[in-house]
Amino acid sequence: MYYRSIIPELESWKISETRKPLILRGARQVGKTTVVNLFSSGYKQYIYINLERLEDAELFQKHRRFGTLVEAIFFVKNKDIREQDTLLFIDEIQAVPAAINLLRYFYEDFPWLHVIAAGSLLETIKKENVSVPVGRVEYKVLRPVSFREFLIATGENAALREYDNIPVRDFAHEKLLELFHRYVLIGGMPEIVKHYAEHKNLTALLPIYESLQVSFLNDVEKYARNTSQVNIIRHVISAMPYQAGNRIKFENFGQSNYGSREVSEAMRIIEKAMLLHLVYPCTSFSPPALPDRRKSPRLHLLDTGLMNYVAGIQKELLDIKELNSLYQGKIAEQIVGQELLASRFNVMNELHFWIREKKDATAEVDFIYMHAGEIIPVEVKYGSSGRLRSLHLFMEGAPHEMAVRLYAGPLKKETAQTPSGKVFTLLNIPYYLAGKLAQYLEAPL
Repeated sequence: MYYRSIIPELESWKISETRKPLILRGARQVGKTTVVNLFSSGYKQYIYINLERLEDAELFQKHRRFGTLVEAIFFVKNKDIREQDTLLFIDEIQAVPAAINLLRYFYEDFPWLHVIAAGSLLETIKKENVSVPVGRVEYKVLRPVSFREFLIATGENAALREYDNIPVRDFAHEKLLELFHRYVLIGGMPEIVKHYAEHKNLTALLPIYESLQVSFLNDVEKYARNTSQVNIIRHVISAMPYQAGNRIKFENFGQSNYGSREVSEAMRIIEKAMLLHLVYPCTSFSPPALPDRRKSPRLHLLDTGLMNYVAGIQKELLDIKELNSLYQGKIAEQIVGQELLASRFNVMNELHFWIREKKDATAEVDFIYMHAGEIIPVEVKYGSSGRLRSLHLFMEGAPHEMAVRLYAGPLKKETAQTPSGKVFTLLNIPYYLAGKLAQYLEAPL
């Protein structure tokens, strides 16, 4: 097991005076169970329950009185119910839907007991009389391994120290860029990262990618309401790597004959499974940054490694110097979006971009980032240079003077000017630092 950045979030939850049972969300195979096992070392007692195991499921099915259920859990797992420094982890909670309702009673009747639950909640949506107890639970989200976590897992300690040094020093740039390209190739699925860290064999990763992709496809039947929807969801999962980073239309998605409503519904289901993100545009310069869901969304996927595997471009990625040579640069937007999300652990965090759709001034800024009460435009330029026409258009209307370019070049801050003469600060950040964007916006460079 290697360190995950969500651990401090869990430690804050542990000591919170208002702590509630925690539902840990995340796509399958992103390491939820491993993270909780790692976190459990800080407790005197740890009780692990997996509701896909018959003997554990029967505990929740047999005991109608909640107090008796808790006593039975401690008894069966041979733990001391008097020990209040105890973590109870209910894994695969969706396997017994009634267990989700019971989380409220842990909060109300056993507030001293630290409870974490994990599992896909999609399966329970269709169940009657099952609902998440509003106001009695809280949430965190675990996403694929970030670049920083990748450096930790692969033992790149010197690179990690330089990555954490703000500002990053010039001599570290080329090495960090090289490692970042390797991370883009491999992706952040924990099983993949672990195997690569131990064996450094890219070819040996192919069966693991295959297994992960097949497992996601096999999960479809749990989410779909009928055979027809199973087929649509399977098609979308298979086709979406080829459209990553693009604004999409639902109708005929992936060269299919499926209609807009069918594909839209399938994508919403897959999005709830956290395998993709539909990123909607905003049109405002000032908060609130409200997404316009009537406009076409941009498609982002769970993980670049899986995307590269399905699209069959891993070999090409081995020798690239800049990310603009593949997917027409869309892979750079995908990995930046992945990094921006990896550092956020709250369910409501989303990605957004900015557009202006006018006949004489159509423009699109890759991301907008909320910081210090302002909407900061973030343009991803795939090489070490590139025009910034859309960013300039945004800055014309922005009430502030800060913009960001993520690119393959070195860290630098410069003064820029829009065509109308507005002067603003352009912060140029290597895209391997996307996960530290907030720190760099605050740092005196």
